[in-house]
Amino acid sequence: MRRSVFLLCGLAVLGLVLGLPAQSLLREDDNMITVVRQFYGEPAARRTQGWRQLIRVGQAAGWSDREALSRVNIFFNRLHFIDDIRLWGKEDYWATPLEFLGAGGGDCEDFSIAKYFSLLELGIDDGKLRLVYVKALHLNQFHMVVAYYPTPSSVPLILDNLEGTIRAATERSDLEPIYSFNGQHLWLMRERGQGELAGQASRLSLWNDVRNRADIKRLQRPIINLDG
Repeated sequence: MRRSVFLLCGLAVLGLVLGLPAQSLLREDDNMITVVRQFYGEPAARRTQGWRQLIRVGQAAGWSDREALSRVNIFFNRLHFIDDIRLWGKEDYWATPLEFLGAGGGDCEDFSIAKYFSLLELGIDDGKLRLVYVKALHLNQFHMVVAYYPTPSSVPLILDNLEGTIRAATERSDLEPIYSFNGQHLWLMRERGQGELAGQASRLSLWNDVRNRADIKRLQRPIINLDG
């Protein structure tokens, strides 16, 4: 009960800040949760409700970037890791955050995409965020993480589903960066710095696809049910 009261109060404050009534935010989230419940089932609806509560509370509280990074990383790292071919029947499928929560699991791209969009919604500037393709040296396979740059020249912090602790890139000798991108740009990586600007992020077809599908009307259903 106390948590519900806190959430409602937080939404009221957020509504005043954004110039939106708190009830409109609740209706938007309720509609999203209802659609997920009908399409994926009750466990998925509970996960989605937890996600929307995380976002709304963070917005109302005005979390610092570091607090938002920590909360988002912990929230999504609780989901299951599973390869695309087993979950979606495709070699490479980038799920939207709602599809990831609906399925209850996904691969490294799905973890990273959900974290990226959540951090944007919590107010972190897109210029501070990158989705980074790396080589996970211990696993000898390609992998994706989220990088956060406090300043343009900073060593980024890495959010990773393989490693629960957020650490600086210089502490992740197990990751070899290849390229990175955000909502605007694509970079070729050089060691652990900012990298060389290589063009527009629109060059990435899967990235364009997942951004175009990021709504409640284009959900896809996995071929297996992780919720049993």
